[in-house]
Amino acid sequence: MKLFKTAVVFITLAVSVACTSRKVETAAVKTAQNETFDYLVEQFADIKVLRYQIPGWEDLTLKEQKLVYYLTQAGTSGRDIMWDQHYKSNLKIRTALEHIYQNYKGDKTTEDWGNFEIYLKRVWFSNGIHHHYSSDKIKPDFSKDYFEVVMKATKTELEPAVVAVIFNDVDSKRVNLDESKGLLEGSAINFYEKGISLKEAEDFYAKKVNPDPTKPYSYGLNSKLVRNSKGQLEEKVWKSDGMYGNAIKKIIFWLEKAKSVAENKNQGDALGLLIKYYQTGSLKTWDDYNIAWLSATEGNIDYINGFIEVYNDPLGYRGSYEGIVQIKDFDMSKKMEKVSKNAQWFEDNSPLMEQHKKKNVVGVSYKTVIVAGESGDASPSTPIGVNLPNADWIRAEHGSKSVSLGNIIDAYSKAAGKGKLEEFANDEEEIELAKKYGEIGDKLHTALHEVVGHASGQINPGVGTPRETLKSYASTLEEGRADLVGLFYLYNPKIQELGLVDDWKKTGMESYDSYIRNGLMTQLVRLDLGADIEESHMRNRQWVSAWAFEKGKKDNVIEKISRDGKTYFNITNYEKLHDLFGQLLREVQRIKSEGDYNAGKALVENYGVKVDQKIHAEVLERNKKFPSAPYSGFVNPVLVPNLDSKGNIISIDVKQPKTFAEQMLNYSKDFSFLPLVN
Repeated sequence: MKLFKTAVVFITLAVSVACTSRKVETAAVKTAQNETFDYLVEQFADIKVLRYQIPGWEDLTLKEQKLVYYLTQAGTSGRDIMWDQHYKSNLKIRTALEHIYQNYKGDKTTEDWGNFEIYLKRVWFSNGIHHHYSSDKIKPDFSKDYFEVVMKATKTELEPAVVAVIFNDVDSKRVNLDESKGLLEGSAINFYEKGISLKEAEDFYAKKVNPDPTKPYSYGLNSKLVRNSKGQLEEKVWKSDGMYGNAIKKIIFWLEKAKSVAENKNQGDALGLLIKYYQTGSLKTWDDYNIAWLSATEGNIDYINGFIEVYNDPLGYRGSYEGIVQIKDFDMSKKMEKVSKNAQWFEDNSPLMEQHKKKNVVGVSYKTVIVAGESGDASPSTPIGVNLPNADWIRAEHGSKSVSLGNIIDAYSKAAGKGKLEEFANDEEEIELAKKYGEIGDKLHTALHEVVGHASGQINPGVGTPRETLKSYASTLEEGRADLVGLFYLYNPKIQELGLVDDWKKTGMESYDSYIRNGLMTQLVRLDLGADIEESHMRNRQWVSAWAFEKGKKDNVIEKISRDGKTYFNITNYEKLHDLFGQLLREVQRIKSEGDYNAGKALVENYGVKVDQKIHAEVLERNKKFPSAPYSGFVNPVLVPNLDSKGNIISIDVKQPKTFAEQMLNYSKDFSFLPLVN
């Protein structure tokens, strides 16, 4: 899956989510949805926790509601896998923090206790002790002495070495992409046993042989690399009788229930293969499942479940556990089908070299969906667009599924802070364009990024996968490539010809304004002053924008303006910027197609990592006037089944958590299936 996690900070995102108008037999349900829905749960540190609704829930049949319920239970059952993947001591630390939180009887009006609560909430939000976005270790604003006092007061047990980790600089980065510090040595992610070197890991996978080189397995996707008693490297596979087995057995339990109420044979067959994959750990079965899942397009319910995204592995092998359950938004999906049906036109008319274009773009489906539940790597911090599967050969032969998470985007929009656009936009024209065309521009960029972007281009015969050739730069180069496809076509009359916009030129202008403004300036609110950019999506937004700024200097394509002590960026020639985006897209596709590691590294390191410190300090100062936190995430609606006297589900209510703590503690109580050490 290619997650398009945008910085929803300065430009309001909005999607009109329409409820389905199908005439169906519906279950008797009660929902928590109303016109005065309170989207904000709470705000702390740099985080805003929101709620989202499930529009149209009452229009689903009882069988469909059961399917959604079973799939959400399956997703949440794997929650602790993500925690343990993030860091080896996360489950121990979370257990200790929650025990203190629930049992401390001392003074809770002190600054120390308030800081303890904030620290716990930050850890909950990040699924561990490292920041969900920067991956830096979260620093408590209370002392070790205070922590030991509340531990003693609540009879909380935690080894001294683990207590020390909370406060010291050991394992300070969950995912380190600075090669000088060691990609494995500098990363705290729990995918590799400590002491395994980069060369050892690369040599281990270099010896792997694919039965069919044209259909390479995703080696390492569902395992931890460890050293056995003989000192040899081997994989601890994540499966029902392997590592994480207790949680995976619960996932399988709920997936089997979901299979029993599948909407059609294709959907049921796909669920059966997913269950088999979890039982065996077979990567061949994983590929078979993805192909079957791609063919299951007829139902109203869909899902994502498995070890999927490899962003958290500095080597790009291992997938983080994730689950998303989704309901089709019928009206919006119908409109966006026009993009996927014209995928071949977009490919044929792209600026790529002819040998890098796909002659036959197949099976690209795109839907706007209503999220009903998220877990693992997708919760609390969530994507807004998803494209699967990841394997390039499956995408080339069988296509891909792309979705836009409509109700998530809608919730972001309704909870967005005000005034930031006016602060950072260059002039009134930019502001008016953003207000009029920002919504459709954001929506279309997501669609073009996911549907056309990730589906476009092909790798030259004999060239390895991007994970093998581009290594730690593969993720940011792929996300930037998909962004560039979207940017190239947003300024094109074809999108108006397809009936997607009323004015392609103004939509494109607004999209270019907002992208450059964010890539060169406003996304920096997410970084501490002096920090380099580590996160793949932030890197790609900067290297795309900074490259275009530099290459356009001769013609003053993007003008840097200083006015009243503030910096602004003004695009003077949109046509030339469009051409620059096309040139960069052509080069990035060449890098991917040819596996040109050195060129890819140079592009990212020269334009995407280092930050202009003067602008960064200025942006942080200008942003102080806005109380809204730079990061947002969500609690999930709770699906509550009502049973008859025989234990059969007769209806399912949708309820909203009152607080963030309430949901997190309930998850720990009901979905803790793993030991504290795995």
